[in-house]
Amino acid sequence: MIILKKRKILLGSIFVIILIIIIIFLFLNYKSTNKTKLESIKSLITLQSEYEKDITTKGYTFDNPKVILDPYKSSPLTTLILFETDNEVIPKITVKGKDKNTTITHEFKKNKKHYLTVYGLYADTNNEVEIEYKDNNKVYKKTIYIKTDKLPEDFVLPTSVEAKKEKLGTEFYFFTPSARGYSCAYDVNGDVRWYLTHYALWDNTRLENGNMLVSTERPIFTPYYMTGLYEIDMLGKIYTEYSLKGGYHHDYYELPNGNLLVASDDFLNEQGTVEDYIVEIDRNTGKVVKTFDLKEILNMEDGKSENWTSYDWFHNNSVWYDEKTNSITLSGRHQDAVINIDYDTKKLNWIIGDSTNWSQEYQKYFFKSDNKDFEWQWSQHAAMITPEGYVFLFDNGNNKSKIKENYVSADNSYSRGVMYKIDTENMTIKQVWQYGKERGSSFYSPYISDVDYLEKNHYIVHSGGIVSVDGKPSNKPAGLSNGAVKLKADTVELLDDEVIFEIKLPTNNYRVEKMNIYNNSEFKLGEAKKLGSLGETKILKKTHGFIDKTMDIKKLKNNNVNLKKEEDRIVFSGTFKRTDKVNIILYNNFELKYYDVRISKHPYTALCVDIFTEEENEKGISITKYINNVNLKGKYSVYVSVNDKIYNTNKYVEF
Repeated sequence: MIILKKRKILLGSIFVIILIIIIIFLFLNYKSTNKTKLESIKSLITLQSEYEKDITTKGYTFDNPKVILDPYKSSPLTTLILFETDNEVIPKITVKGKDKNTTITHEFKKNKKHYLTVYGLYADTNNEVEIEYKDNNKVYKKTIYIKTDKLPEDFVLPTSVEAKKEKLGTEFYFFTPSARGYSCAYDVNGDVRWYLTHYALWDNTRLENGNMLVSTERPIFTPYYMTGLYEIDMLGKIYTEYSLKGGYHHDYYELPNGNLLVASDDFLNEQGTVEDYIVEIDRNTGKVVKTFDLKEILNMEDGKSENWTSYDWFHNNSVWYDEKTNSITLSGRHQDAVINIDYDTKKLNWIIGDSTNWSQEYQKYFFKSDNKDFEWQWSQHAAMITPEGYVFLFDNGNNKSKIKENYVSADNSYSRGVMYKIDTENMTIKQVWQYGKERGSSFYSPYISDVDYLEKNHYIVHSGGIVSVDGKPSNKPAGLSNGAVKLKADTVELLDDEVIFEIKLPTNNYRVEKMNIYNNSEFKLGEAKKLGSLGETKILKKTHGFIDKTMDIKKLKNNNVNLKKEEDRIVFSGTFKRTDKVNIILYNNFELKYYDVRISKHPYTALCVDIFTEEENEKGISITKYINNVNLKGKYSVYVSVNDKIYNTNKYVEF
């Protein structure tokens, strides 16, 4: 009996101890769990699902239609007109312009339920839109007036437009910004007829289905690497979002099978380089099905231009697939080289450019020319293969030499669109066309710019990065120029060597495409697809335990710390010195996940090549860290560790 009593006492004591431990566990867990939830910023896709709740044809007739201006709050010069008819009819709309070149007509598919997309309205105007259809040999007509708002105050308007309208149609000129600004379209009069309110960089060409592919508005890292691409229509409605682990920059190409070749990055490569990686993504799944790593094809130390760095040694700014030769053409600005590689084998086929400073093993890939008027291209952009098999590109013309002593100054330089004919059997090259040299330094763009092939002998040459400093042409991009900086973009359309259109803008623009605002794109209601992934953010370390001693995040006010949550990631930003040791800590159920925040201008490369100015060493630099929600589920309290002191943000996130 005594033994049994002792056992009961012992068991009771153990039970009490366990209960106390559980209470302490729960108490500490409660104390270390922040109470204020960091609410998600709604994505464009979430917002458009909310907007679509009001988009219906039910209850609306031709005589009393529903008119929704800018239905997705991203394309202010567009409208949806909704109504139903008893019979299937084919509506046609006419958006009245200032003349025949700016008046737009479009015929829709036969239907009873009508979603009429109205594109090409003027800003700050009571636009006249005429609708008509025929039913049982009777024509029904109606005029609707649509009042639009003014353009944003920071919108850039042309300083000069010259147009030979008898040789032009009703197409618009679609521009993308170089850094700040709007993706937009101007008509032949220079009037703005379309623009997006959300930030969209890089290429803006049309897909086979008529939709446009533009960058997301979300950066993955500075200065311009974006999370991926949106497939949109002119209303700005998103049909698909493609997310990429290495993000997107500069260019993409739609392959014959529908897949997308995308200029991307491999941020975790051992050399810590950027802009030397191309991926093919499956159009239906968003998964990467093929990669092209230029470090495996070229020598990083070869053909250096003035802009070459170990971090950005190639700087690929264009992607082009040629079905006839099953090859990919790429433009390496920092090696002054246009290269062509076999799509299947990934082996190098040829290189266009000056072979100076290239290794002996690569000399066989270069072309030779005996044409006395021939010139190589320098720091080029937008390389493509024309239907004739020519190589067409924008020759920026930087320095015009790889030897520093022979550099040509900006005020004596020029940029041009140039077309080369190549013979890959004899490895010879001829220059068959150029435009821009005759314009001199006033047409000189040290960066960005574009060429477009419209049809034989019909081209666009876009000198989009013209920069002058203190009244003199500059050899540096706008963001790297100091002094009284003045910007210009000069876009020229040529037909049979005659300039039939020219538009000048007081800004810099990346690319220009000439397109009809209407096409074979078909408006459809429904939720957008989200394909691909941003990938799991690398975890520095994991530990188990409690966070008990913390400091208030307000004590980091001089560091400008900011924390926000997007639907699929956490965004942390702040200003820190190079020597600061910074981690983000996510706490959940006694598990602590530490994420390293590198204080670097180039956080994916070696710190030894990161050069800080004296001011940056003293005051620090602004950094941003993204933590993706891959393999994160539940509630996480957020802490920040700076130089081994832990600060409580008093916030938690939930995925």
